[in-house]
Amino acid sequence: MALKAVHVSDVPSLDHVTENASLARYATRFSNGGVEMNRSELKMPRFVVVGHRGHGMNQLQSSDRRMRAIKENSIMSFNAAANFPLDFIEFDVQVTKDDCPVIFHDDFIFHAENFLSYGPQREAGKEGKRLLRKTKEGDILKWDVENDDPLCTLEEAFLNVEPSLGFNVELKFDDHIVYQQDHLVHVLQAVLKIVFEYAKDRPIIFSTFQPDAAILVRKLQSTYPVFFLTNGGCEIYEDARRNSLEEALKLCLENDLQGIVSEIKGVFGNPGVVSKIKESSLCLLTYGKLNNAPEAVYMQHLMGIDGVIVDLVQEITEAVANMIKPASNNAAGGEEGLAEKEGMGKLQVNSNPKFSQEDLSFLFKLIPQLIHI
Repeated sequence: MALKAVHVSDVPSLDHVTENASLARYATRFSNGGVEMNRSELKMPRFVVVGHRGHGMNQLQSSDRRMRAIKENSIMSFNAAANFPLDFIEFDVQVTKDDCPVIFHDDFIFHAENFLSYGPQREAGKEGKRLLRKTKEGDILKWDVENDDPLCTLEEAFLNVEPSLGFNVELKFDDHIVYQQDHLVHVLQAVLKIVFEYAKDRPIIFSTFQPDAAILVRKLQSTYPVFFLTNGGCEIYEDARRNSLEEALKLCLENDLQGIVSEIKGVFGNPGVVSKIKESSLCLLTYGKLNNAPEAVYMQHLMGIDGVIVDLVQEITEAVANMIKPASNNAAGGEEGLAEKEGMGKLQVNSNPKFSQEDLSFLFKLIPQLIHI
């Protein structure tokens, strides 16, 4: 069963939520003012790159070793991603039955102690339970990676990950469960309690595929931006709000959300909606396998998309550094480039990105179909 709409009304406020935090905190990696935000508008100062589940998701059946290099959604993966000029890492947060926010993608929630007993253990000499993964095709695979690491909680991520690295916190819910409002509020309060206790100056973005959770987390706090996640029509759900970029745009405008995160195939299949989203003063990020191709990322930059969520962190940050260069202030020395972790300056498009002739041919064939000049 797909998600159905759960009406939102009279949402209780959170006593622990403060109103004095500012998104100027993005200035750690975004220099000269950082992200600009008011109650209805959020502006990214440049094209941003986000590490998917940290250093990249695990595809256990893939022949590409990079997809099995480091355990996804782990402290090791997050800090490995921090070695590159990323703006954020994205990770999935679920809440256990005993109200502990943990970081994990798959539908696998027990009590916190039980959850943390799977996989490698932090305690020396202690052996964890075997961790398996079920693919979309129904196959059960051993979760074997080259560099394993224990599962972690949201609190541990705040305490142990490079503090200048932003967190894109995806609020994860089961697509096959119809959630009641009281349950959603309870779960979101558990997450917000940890965020407001430990975030300090770290940049935070909330995102979720669950429409009512997006509406609620926006109502429960106004400090951090909320983005609605959508497949952009690549999959169809019972809840119509999930079935197109137009519906996503409508949801954001009606509920004062600040942005959309779409599967890139949905955007490439409906490029005209990009201008509508931008004209509505919303941010637009994308995710998907195509974001691991520099050509696809370059196209998105040209289209005015604000950033990409990627698995191949090193390759895409290097590609973006080549695509976009800082404008130099003087001959003696300008501002640092995108490849530097701090000091991001005013940016300009590199007119000669280093693509092969085959790459450029691919771009030139697709761009006229995607951009209406």
